Amino acid sequence: MLIQQVVNGLTLGAIYSLIALGYTLVYGILTMINFAHSEVLMLGAFMALGLAALLPAVFGTGLIGLAGMFILSMAGAGVINVIIERFAYRPLRNISRLAPLISAIGVSIILQNGVFLWISTQSLRFPEPVAIGSVEVLGATISTLQVIILASALILMGLLHFFVEHSKLGKAMRACSDDIDTAGLMGINPDYIIALTFFVGGALGGAAGVLYGMNYGSIKYNLGFLPGAKAFTAAVLGGIGNIRGAVLGGFILGFLEVFASGYIPNGAQWRDVIAFTVLIIVLLVRPSGLLGEKIAEKV
Repeated sequence: MLIQQVVNGLTLGAIYSLIALGYTLVYGILTMINFAHSEVLMLGAFMALGLAALLPAVFGTGLIGLAGMFILSMAGAGVINVIIERFAYRPLRNISRLAPLISAIGVSIILQNGVFLWISTQSLRFPEPVAIGSVEVLGATISTLQVIILASALILMGLLHFFVEHSKLGKAMRACSDDIDTAGLMGINPDYIIALTFFVGGALGGAAGVLYGMNYGSIKYNLGFLPGAKAFTAAVLGGIGNIRGAVLGGFILGFLEVFASGYIPNGAQWRDVIAFTVLIIVLLVRPSGLLGEKIAEKV
């Protein structure tokens, strides 16, 4: 049913949008793709899994426990992303654009295999932090889980928009995005702003990891690869470097996948093909994306 597919598309698109925002924030300032972002997403999910066993004794159960798990997982993922930037990217920043990219791929492999070797090689069940119910709306079944995922994502997107557009640090981020050298001459500390950008992007990735685990019910050491690649597709689709574009691209990709699964014969088997076909078409037809890159040309 159409309404059911719309609900499913909004849920999936919300997750993709949050991940895509992490890519686009970093690209907007450094014009580099943080390919380790998908593993930060994965680590956020695993941190939430560990916290779920501890939180009932600290925060209790229900929405308070869920909020505590969210905040701590986001903070942990943000700190990990800052550490990655400090030791894997910053020393290579002025060498070439290729060096940080190769470093990002190396960090991604290290993090993924670290979880593989030290935590588990198998899928782990993700707990349900709140009781899951459902309600019928116009013939569509909407679960409380879908409401929580969409509401959480929209709240985080709204907070990010307010932070970037109306806070002093957000203005500094936009200044560095326009011209990082001139921003430094105007009294802005570029290293601090870049670290802040990585923290915010990592926190959003951690939140997406929690939502991913809640949505699919299990997590694995390599869970970040496919949603990370699709979120990168979404960022390119909307216009990488453009925050609104990342959100738009995430929801478009979510709808494309859901409608393909629901209305194309054997569509569930083709959803990944469709996602990356979209990436190729966008790169060929409109490389700047639907809303265009909102960054200054870096030389």
